[in-house]
Amino acid sequence: MPSESNWAELREAQAITAAEDPNTGLAVTIDIGEADDIHPRNKQDVGKRLALIAERIAYGQKITSQGPTFKKMERQGDTAVLTFENAEGGLVSNSPDIGGFAIRGEIGEFVWAEAEIEGNTIRLSANSVSEPVAVRYAWADNPKAPLYNQAGLPMVPFRTDRPE
Repeated sequence: MPSESNWAELREAQAITAAEDPNTGLAVTIDIGEADDIHPRNKQDVGKRLALIAERIAYGQKITSQGPTFKKMERQGDTAVLTFENAEGGLVSNSPDIGGFAIRGEIGEFVWAEAEIEGNTIRLSANSVSEPVAVRYAWADNPKAPLYNQAGLPMVPFRTDRPE
């Protein structure tokens, strides 16, 4: 079952900081990390992602330097419809099973959700959730995180139920 995660909260704090400062970038490495070490050994891909951010921020190049980021959630009946930025050309999954999403209704705990990609949106549902109110993606210490943009950059983990 989905659960709380200190590592997920750390990733969230990093994403919030980067989003609030236009001179700061976030190189998501959730797909190349180590299960028991927050620092990935694959420094080459980390460096490539950091270079993309530097090209955008320091040199003003109009390039995609970040993976998809959560924009908004709408409820359509028993389905949560999520829209993402930095997903030009649509979202892609590196797995036929689009996992990593948990969904919660007004009452109850988070449960794993079924996901369907439609361009830059994702439709989520679960049999036990009739009115979704919150969604989490890659919310674990070592989560399944199969989603990318067309540039091959991983989706930024998030939760819609973030405390204010």
